[in-house]
Amino acid sequence: MSELPAHTATFLLRAWRGGDRAALDRLLPIVYDELSSLARHAMRAERAGHTLQTRALVHEVYVRLVDANVDWQDRAHFMAVASRTMRRVLVDHARARRRHKRGGDAVHLELDDVAVPIQPPSVDILALSDALDELAAFDARKSEIVELHYFGGLSYDETAEAVGLSAATVDRELRLAKAWLRDTLSGGAGPASA
Repeated sequence: MSELPAHTATFLLRAWRGGDRAALDRLLPIVYDELSSLARHAMRAERAGHTLQTRALVHEVYVRLVDANVDWQDRAHFMAVASRTMRRVLVDHARARRRHKRGGDAVHLELDDVAVPIQPPSVDILALSDALDELAAFDARKSEIVELHYFGGLSYDETAEAVGLSAATVDRELRLAKAWLRDTLSGGAGPASA
């Protein structure tokens, strides 16, 4: 994902955590491309004519990350937090738009069957966020894996690194979460556990 070694980002994240404000300035160019890639991935799934542009999404995520009080561990941890933050920004934007429109024009995501844990047709991002929160209530690991893989655009290997699991376990967890989310989003009762 990054052209520079992960340990460079890790080193700068730790220096930043230690109070080195200059490390943050050196970190931005390293992670900006990765944040842009995450944003492009997330925005591809948004409806045409979405008012939030990719660059604005990157900047909003970056501002929230800079202001966050996080004990940064490494690059994988940074990308995991960035993925969650991106989800929150998109959900906040969708909620604000829904409030403004009084329920009309719900934001829909076109989900690619191969790369994401949910099958098309489009899914309302607020419904997806609520379903992920519901999944997290009884299986936080599956919810986190879906969030990293879908919202973060992380590969199976990158997701596995971020959560400390094998890629095979990530694959299995995503398949189970996909089935649960599909059932929940289609109005089913959902299995007792995923």
